[in-house]
Amino acid sequence: MTGSRRLIIAVDGPAAAGKGTLAKALAERLALPYLDTGLLYRAVARRVLDHGEDPVLQGEQHAKAIEPADLERDDLRVPEVDRAASLVARQPAVREALLERQRSVGRVHGAVVDGRDIGTVVFPDADLKLFITASPEVRAQRRYRQRHGEDCQDAELLAQEVAAIVARDEQDASREVSPLKPADNAVQILTDHMDAESVLDRVLTLLQERRA
Repeated sequence: MTGSRRLIIAVDGPAAAGKGTLAKALAERLALPYLDTGLLYRAVARRVLDHGEDPVLQGEQHAKAIEPADLERDDLRVPEVDRAASLVARQPAVREALLERQRSVGRVHGAVVDGRDIGTVVFPDADLKLFITASPEVRAQRRYRQRHGEDCQDAELLAQEVAAIVARDEQDASREVSPLKPADNAVQILTDHMDAESVLDRVLTLLQERRA
């Protein structure tokens, strides 16, 4: 494994599995750059929707034109963008347009990168590949609390979140280009009964073992 200045850690997994929380914590602990590639696709989707275009068909030009300000918007994590991001991500031209942007982040100083095809496509030679997952029900509960608050008790809203998670999983896993799947040599971690600190501790221990 390389030194920490060029360490590449790929963190893949489905929506609301905890990969973003883990990746940000790892990046901070290891003093590495962090990239949320899902945010790139959300920003592309937001641009497509703002222009009144079809996320199934349009996307390439928006992927090429994306700017830092597009990533800082506060309306990227809403249901309509969830759905549109999964659709634009199915377009080969969009993925190709964003690929070099993703790779450039870790080329010099290393990085912790999270997404759905990091270990399989973006950084197939990553030093450590992780696949973070959880059951659809647990992930839906996390997304539900994130969007509606800890005190919200609405069974219908929760059922909608479960349905949306399942639909997103099916879309991501069935796309022809860069489908969601664990890399062959990825360490898979099921987070149903783990909090964020426990997941981080497990990965840090794994890193220590590999370096030793």
